[in-house]
Amino acid sequence: MLASSPRGNPVRGRRLGNTGTMPDRLDRNVLGGRLEPCGTDPLTGFHRDGCCSTGPEDVGLHTICAVVSTEFLAHQRSIGNDLSTPMPAYRFPGLKPGDRWCVTARNWLRAHHAGCAAPVVLACTHERTLEVVPWETLRQYAVDVPDDPGEL
Repeated sequence: MLASSPRGNPVRGRRLGNTGTMPDRLDRNVLGGRLEPCGTDPLTGFHRDGCCSTGPEDVGLHTICAVVSTEFLAHQRSIGNDLSTPMPAYRFPGLKPGDRWCVTARNWLRAHHAGCAAPVVLACTHERTLEVVPWETLRQYAVDVPDDPGEL
């Protein structure tokens, strides 16, 4: 089944414009706007460009901008995804609670099902996330609700 954006537009069919730098005009967030940077301290993103942009080489779909919590980090470690331990070879500093990080949609969804999903920054979460995680689920964890929630 094809996922839809909050505005009802199919996710499939848009060319991904990932260049390995900041997102270009074609990278969209789950709100339908331009994908905003997730974090630079630590520098996140599949391409370590600060954004949760994606492309064909990102088989894990690192598209959710999460604000990691102690519970989320513990869950990730329990499923074999240790996000706390630094791995310099991969330019990975290790995360601490409160860091913003582009996590994989599937692992975030696993954490949701286990009751320990991290909050999500919707403006920084790539639209391809909707291929894996339902809009209603993401919205429950939003930490960047606009002034007019009717926009959601």
